[in-house]
Amino acid sequence: MQKEIQTLCARTVCYRRERRSVPLAREFARTALAEWDLERRADDVLLCVSELATNALLHGVPPGREYRLCLLLGEDGLLRVEVHDSGDGEPRIPMPGDGGAGEAGRGLLLVNALADKWGVGERNPGKTVWCEWWPVV
Repeated sequence: MQKEIQTLCARTVCYRRERRSVPLAREFARTALAEWDLERRADDVLLCVSELATNALLHGVPPGREYRLCLLLGEDGLLRVEVHDSGDGEPRIPMPGDGGAGEAGRGLLLVNALADKWGVGERNPGKTVWCEWWPVV
């Protein structure tokens, strides 16, 4: 069970199922990070936003639906990125020897490497894929 984040700042936006939504999501996140004085985390966060938005677009958003991007900054400095979609299935990192997996799941390998923590939460309908970065001390 995820503990509830005591939110200091939050930004939320919805995007239609369009390829141009991924660069828009990145720019939305870049602006929030700048406003929150978190540019030092920007490269990792923006890459993860791109990967999660792309996954939602390709695998999680049925035609005619949207996905939602949420950025949350906790009072304790925890930064959390969430992408909510209405698609079925649970994202997973490909395991060695997954023949035929091709490129599928490779973005989650990046999220796993760059974020301090990530996971998938239930939503009705769909799911929330999230990642977090602890405060830099």
